[in-house]
Amino acid sequence: MDFDSLNEIQHNEAVRKRLAKLMAHDCFRNTKLEDFHSGKYPSSKTGDYSDVKVVSPFGEIPWKELSRLSDEEMKILMIDVVNQCYKFLSEFFVSAKGEAIIETLKQRDPVAKREQ
Repeated sequence: MDFDSLNEIQHNEAVRKRLAKLMAHDCFRNTKLEDFHSGKYPSSKTGDYSDVKVVSPFGEIPWKELSRLSDEEMKILMIDVVNQCYKFLSEFFVSAKGEAIIETLKQRDPVAKREQ
């Protein structure tokens, strides 16, 4: 990464915002988070999920009190995200890709087109 690219990150708010969005996309999407997100999600007539509960052998748990991830799932997710962040930062700072990414971010938001 050259000085001009680092300077652009430091002084260009739009580039910083786009870079943060790109990092979130590249480091969180297609991780274990996608596995945890898959499956059925409840509907709510009230809209605030006060009418949704999970029934377990030990009683009912209101949706708003339910933990969506177990400790083990959270550990797996965090390890995966750290690995993705490391990969992103390595490509960004160690390879020539970083300068190309900054040039793209100066021109447009590459994530906006992918997500639409």
